[in-house]
Amino acid sequence: MNSQFKRGIIELCVLSELLSEDKYGYLIISSISEYLDVNDNTIYPILRRLTQDGYFLTYLEESNLGAPRKYYQMTEKGLNYYISLRDEWDEFIGGVYQILNKGGNKGEEVLRRTRERINKKRN
Repeated sequence: MNSQFKRGIIELCVLSELLSEDKYGYLIISSISEYLDVNDNTIYPILRRLTQDGYFLTYLEESNLGAPRKYYQMTEKGLNYYISLRDEWDEFIGGVYQILNKGGNKGEEVLRRTRERINKKRN
């Protein structure tokens, strides 16, 4: 995926991961990486910054697999921040889809129409 696309949305994805339950870093990375190409060098700095900004609290919980795990918990401030970012994202992506879909339905229909237009210009 284009790194410019990813940069602006990863923070919102991290916030989304903590809406329904507290999670530790590796679990957040694993969940997001099912859909996007991310790693610890991307996610942990975001987690640190969001915690420093008061959007998350952290706590340690014992693990039967080794060292205690640091869990991240969304705060009320974090929830408000998520809602604000999500509203901005929804408005932005809605506008993008309006532009991208001007030619008709996405997918094959858009490609067919574009090819027809290009071929008309050639002839």
